[in-house]
Amino acid sequence: MALEDLTLLSRHERIRLGLLLAALVALAVWASLKFFQPGPPTHIVLASGPEFGIYHRYAVRYRELLAREGVKVEERMTSGAAENLQLLLDPKSKVDVAFMQGGVATFPAADNLVMLASLYYEPLWVFYRGEEPLNRLNQLVGKRIAIGARGSGTLALVAPVLKANGVGVDNSKLLTLGGEDALRALKAGEIDVALYVGGAETPIIQQALRDKAIRLMSMTRSEAYVRRFPYISALTLPGGTVDLALDIPDQNVGMIGTKAMLAAREDLHPELINLLLDAARALHGQQGYFETAGEFPGTAPVDLPVSAYADQHKRFGPSILYRYLPFWVAALVERMIIVIVPLLVILIPTLNYVPQVLRWRVRSRIFRWYGELALLERDVATHEGSPPIEQWERDLDRIEVAVKGIRTPPKFASEAYTLREHIEVVRRAVAARANTASASTPGT
Repeated sequence: MALEDLTLLSRHERIRLGLLLAALVALAVWASLKFFQPGPPTHIVLASGPEFGIYHRYAVRYRELLAREGVKVEERMTSGAAENLQLLLDPKSKVDVAFMQGGVATFPAADNLVMLASLYYEPLWVFYRGEEPLNRLNQLVGKRIAIGARGSGTLALVAPVLKANGVGVDNSKLLTLGGEDALRALKAGEIDVALYVGGAETPIIQQALRDKAIRLMSMTRSEAYVRRFPYISALTLPGGTVDLALDIPDQNVGMIGTKAMLAAREDLHPELINLLLDAARALHGQQGYFETAGEFPGTAPVDLPVSAYADQHKRFGPSILYRYLPFWVAALVERMIIVIVPLLVILIPTLNYVPQVLRWRVRSRIFRWYGELALLERDVATHEGSPPIEQWERDLDRIEVAVKGIRTPPKFASEAYTLREHIEVVRRAVAARANTASASTPGT
């Protein structure tokens, strides 16, 4: 049916049709906004670590990279991974993303958190003083040990490891010292051992490695920890890796460690996840002291469930929009697609049916009188007894007036014309019944 056929509808019918189409459009838009996330935020809070640590250094780099895409990163410096976990678990903290390490989030309360990517290895560095070489953690019984500051990832990781080696407060002196305080105490001879968990580039670790009075433990049983703790990896620091000229370390060092991660709540916007992973690839994709090129960022589980969006991004990379368009332009186009596609899915079939509905509506006006006329014709043909001629004629007059008032497009003119001819046929049948009744009446 042509668009001009809309004029055949009454004003009330046109209003109803317009309201129906508007309701369908509103439904499609509502569904798009209801079941698809809004655009990404322009501001996020990243929990890092202490100022002397590598987490802080990387937070600065992430801030720089995301600023290029129009996303402001607010850094929240903390005491380390354990505090970061508590901030992520507390929605009131407003922390969106945090650096984390394996072995910290190992309880059901962290079920609403996800790992976006593992970033690099974080070895356990066991620095000690003394002439006697140490190669097993159970040799630390009876010693004064700095096990990391409260809230740090070091404390969270080493506590179960020391316990498994029989080292505890009942047989050793465990001090919650970390960072520069622990290294200062070790140099002064106030403690015997300082434990650190962190990347090799951490300034404190670099400083300790270059101090000739401090020794680094090489563990002989590193593979055993992999069997006992699923988030621990066995690592090797080859001799000379830190400094070939100064021969640091002077031999291959067996170590254990975990992985640094980016963690977030599971409702973090998918487009921000993609942006963070692109930044992680730029910052952590190179070869390191323990990492091979391209090994990180990774999405193999550590101890948090992996974000489905992060895993998809790792497998397939960014969408074609984000490959060729600036971040916010790609995000806007993606949102438009999300809204427009449901509209097309609903409106295209609807618009295809509108001409059929209009056609049915116009034809129904004609067929309605066809039906009533057919009933009248049957009554005229089968009525027994005295025929109600006047009633039949009034019904025919009413039908004829109604048919003449029907506005029909040219393509339905033949059907309207046929209906008017049919009225004349029935009218002749009524006249015939009237004549027959008059002839059979006595005295006529």
